[in-house]
Amino acid sequence: MNNQGHQASSDEMQDILKKYDPEARTRSLTGIVGWIVFLGLLSFSLFQLYTAIFGIFTAQIQRSIHLGFALALIFLLFPAVKSHLNEKKGRFQVAWYDATLAVVGIVVGSYWPIMIQDLVLRVGRLTPVDIIVGLLAILLVLEATRRAVGLPITIIALVFLLYAYFGPYMPGFFAHRGLSVEQIIQSMFFTTEGILGTPLGVSSTFIFLFLLFGAFLVKTGVGQYFNDLAVSIAGKLTGGPAKVAIFSSALQGTISGSSVANVVTSGSFTIPMMKKLGYRKEFAGGVEAAASTGGQLMPPIMGAAAFLMVEFIGGISYWDIAKAAAIPALLYFTGIWIMTHFEAKRIGLRGLTDEEMPDRKEVLKKIYLLLPIVAVIVLLMSGMSVTKAALWSIVVTVLASAVRKETRIGIKDAIHALVDGARTALAVAAATAAAGIIVGVVTKTGLGLKLANGLVDLSGGLLIPTLFFTMIAAIILGMGSPTTANYVITSTIAAPAIILLGVPDLSAHLFVFYFGIVADITPPVALAAFAAAGVSGGEPIRTGVQSAKLAIAAFIIPYIFVLSPELLMIDTDLLGITWVLITSVTGMIAIGTSMVGYWGRKMNAFERVLAFFTGLMLIYPEGITDTVGLIIFAALVVSQYFFKRENVKAA
Repeated sequence: MNNQGHQASSDEMQDILKKYDPEARTRSLTGIVGWIVFLGLLSFSLFQLYTAIFGIFTAQIQRSIHLGFALALIFLLFPAVKSHLNEKKGRFQVAWYDATLAVVGIVVGSYWPIMIQDLVLRVGRLTPVDIIVGLLAILLVLEATRRAVGLPITIIALVFLLYAYFGPYMPGFFAHRGLSVEQIIQSMFFTTEGILGTPLGVSSTFIFLFLLFGAFLVKTGVGQYFNDLAVSIAGKLTGGPAKVAIFSSALQGTISGSSVANVVTSGSFTIPMMKKLGYRKEFAGGVEAAASTGGQLMPPIMGAAAFLMVEFIGGISYWDIAKAAAIPALLYFTGIWIMTHFEAKRIGLRGLTDEEMPDRKEVLKKIYLLLPIVAVIVLLMSGMSVTKAALWSIVVTVLASAVRKETRIGIKDAIHALVDGARTALAVAAATAAAGIIVGVVTKTGLGLKLANGLVDLSGGLLIPTLFFTMIAAIILGMGSPTTANYVITSTIAAPAIILLGVPDLSAHLFVFYFGIVADITPPVALAAFAAAGVSGGEPIRTGVQSAKLAIAAFIIPYIFVLSPELLMIDTDLLGITWVLITSVTGMIAIGTSMVGYWGRKMNAFERVLAFFTGLMLIYPEGITDTVGLIIFAALVVSQYFFKRENVKAA
């Protein structure tokens, strides 16, 4: 493929990642410490594979070993201060206090496996040693989270711990009797409702395996293949490179658990193409940020949040969640696609030329690289357990890679995939452990119900105002948090408010999940948009505003599927689903043209407002609104075509 303009180099990509994504701020270790970390990461993956194949240990042992690996490796890989990232500490390259913290992390992770009989027999009665170890576990989790994930979730977890202690001094309905230091430690580390709770449990089983699956896929070169496939399909269309970004980012999102990483990976390829074609810097960055963020909403993996959702909701299968999320995700990407199309029409942009396109025959020869993704969907649909589906998908990846020499995964590649998968899992483990602290405090103090009642009272018991306040809460809580922690926090704190008003659990959880995710593109803390601006050279806040505008569907659709669960394929049949798809996609066309201000010609203010509300009527799955919406939509199409022809005749 010919050069599409300046593409970000590997070093530039790493610099942007380290600036906006705390997960990427790791030391480059060599020598003996480098080997220690390498072997530690490899051992981490081998432990997880062993338990996945032969059966997991009891909850406390499985989760504490997982935590011990993560804590030790985080303190060796992630410096205490970002400015120390490239600083060498003598021949060992790691400060003495980091090495000490790593050792303490191993001790904390080993405590439950070694002492489990005594801990079970004592039934919650803590010894002085237990209290010291439990306190160290809390402090280490907070510091590891600060280093590997960032300050926002660390501050939230710390605030919740303080809330647990200072309960009697809290105002109004926030007040509670308070917990002593010993009670907090006991709840946080010596039960399965704190650090060793469900979030870390899912991290130590399902999530880790899917991160390994993603690492093996990367070794086959599937990321570049996504780009080539997207160019082959969409490159020659009007405004082709922007559509390539949407298509590629949706595919990347199936294996990526980070909006920022998705932006930098696919954006280094797509953003220069968009700029070369004529898109503004901010628009190019906005398209990539919106599309990459949408990757977290895309089944089958949904940034690993789908697996957490199964555990949190209970009584629901993984397939139910993936099925429910399908139409909203389709509408999200349809909205971005439509807006980029009409923006390209408005400013007269072309698609790629034949010379700029890849060789389609060569692209199709590698179509087998999609087999692992097809396999994971089929296996999960068949009812296979998530753990086994992930394991078999890794096997399919290795087998599929063997079709051609350039994609083949050898022993060395497999070892590096195991190491890379474990490295990716470190931040997830820290984030889910910190999220466990938040869940533990909510459970112990009843804060979830207090907040729910407070939000409902604030909104006068009305559903729409409650949804609005919950949306604001989810966006604020989701700022700067990775997908998994983001979902845990928003589902624990924000979702109970709308469930209290009778909204089905699945609708409520997807509602807060959507708004927690779009925090990545909502200014002022829009990490995905800022990363895209770093690649495009655009102004960060304007890029954030542009990405939020392009992702308008994410601000509308959650309200619709709460009010009408048919959009989630709940209590409907094939005919109903087909009708919902047709009217919803038509509605997104109307909203997209309204946001851009162009259809067959430039639209005036009245036409834009009319198109927007027509789109809302069509997306809301109800007979009367669909009928009225289709009539107005048809009138708008005729109006656009008629006045366009009249203008041509007049000219």
